[in-house]
Amino acid sequence: MKVHRLHSIAIAAAAVVSTLLAACGPPTAETMANPAAPHAGVALSFQTDAVIARAQTRLRVKPDDWKSVDELAAAYLQKVREIGDPSYYGKAEALLKGALAHDSADPEATASMGLLALARHQFKAGLAWGIKARALDPAASRPLGIIGDAQIELGRYPDAVKTLQQMVDLRPDLSSYARVSYIRELLGDVEGAIAAMQQAIEAGGPVPENSAYTRVLLANIYFNGGRLAEAETQAERALIDDPNYPYALATLAKIDAARGRYANAIARYQQAVDRYPLPDFVIGLADTYATSGDAAKAQETYELAAAEQRLYRANGVDLDAELALFDADHRRDLPAALAAARRAMMDRPSIRSADILAWTLYQAGDDRASLAASTQAMRLGTQDAGMFFHRGMIEARLGLRAAAVSDLQQALHINPYFSLLWAPVAQQRLDSLV
Repeated sequence: MKVHRLHSIAIAAAAVVSTLLAACGPPTAETMANPAAPHAGVALSFQTDAVIARAQTRLRVKPDDWKSVDELAAAYLQKVREIGDPSYYGKAEALLKGALAHDSADPEATASMGLLALARHQFKAGLAWGIKARALDPAASRPLGIIGDAQIELGRYPDAVKTLQQMVDLRPDLSSYARVSYIRELLGDVEGAIAAMQQAIEAGGPVPENSAYTRVLLANIYFNGGRLAEAETQAERALIDDPNYPYALATLAKIDAARGRYANAIARYQQAVDRYPLPDFVIGLADTYATSGDAAKAQETYELAAAEQRLYRANGVDLDAELALFDADHRRDLPAALAAARRAMMDRPSIRSADILAWTLYQAGDDRASLAASTQAMRLGTQDAGMFFHRGMIEARLGLRAAAVSDLQQALHINPYFSLLWAPVAQQRLDSLV
């Protein structure tokens, strides 16, 4: 298989990035190994339970079996991916700290600490652990993935391009291609992102779930471009790879909702939430209830989403950006949302954080500051309908009519289904301006 050089497609954009940067969901961020990206096949869950049981049995006999400690910690991180219980993060952390107290040069424990940090959205710590893991095992590609993921979330895009180029050169596989896809998408190269994700699917992984997850990622690239039929094909194919896969179910639910098939969307979202109560799935379900006219069920489900977010925060996951966006979108406690958005911008100064800050500032009524943040968010040329919508709404309220019309048109051109709640607002605002 031919390896597409990352720089051959993105070098011009990367040069622009280095010029414009004043200072990368989960992205695909360690898609095949990062607990931030949950994978919930039933067979996999049984397999992980067996790994946990074996490791625990060995450790009862020999508590200083550090290989088994590393294995058990990794299995606990996998368990979060499968059932969505963040309490396993603390269990994994305790084991890894013990392993590193015994041997600070343990490469497996070091890499797992990096993955744990990424899962908790502690990206500065993740970068430090990734760099240490790379020094301990220079031949391994996994540390490069940890480093690259952290650099993206910290807004260090030129560094991330270099790191991911190293990764794909070292090991052109599913994990590295998926990351290439994400950085291309951020740099505005959507077709290049699709091509790289197709390479990831072709490369395959050790279990069917790996291909299922990359197909969901590809489905979401198509959805983000308003290509519903192609998104549906990939999500349905993911269910062949891994039946009842919650990410595929949630993607199909999003497609159903975009088409106005609210009953189907609600049923599929509920299936996904029953298997994996990820806040994003719960919010999608609540938005569908709201759009379909069931305000009571929507409110009840929004409260469930808030409770899920609190559970993750209680287990060390930094959700400032996610909480700010949720509250800004639904106009819940805007002072708290603004404080969270500002913290997120300090801790993880990515274009996503800048966009969330811009939207939260807009909802709070600070239009000038919101436009400055939106300019930061758009600096890579990312073709994201939500970002164009946010900037268009900000410009409209500032009286920048021509710019607002252009950005709102671009949002709806990229993806007329970008948000159940806000796509109709975008069209209404555009109609009022032209």
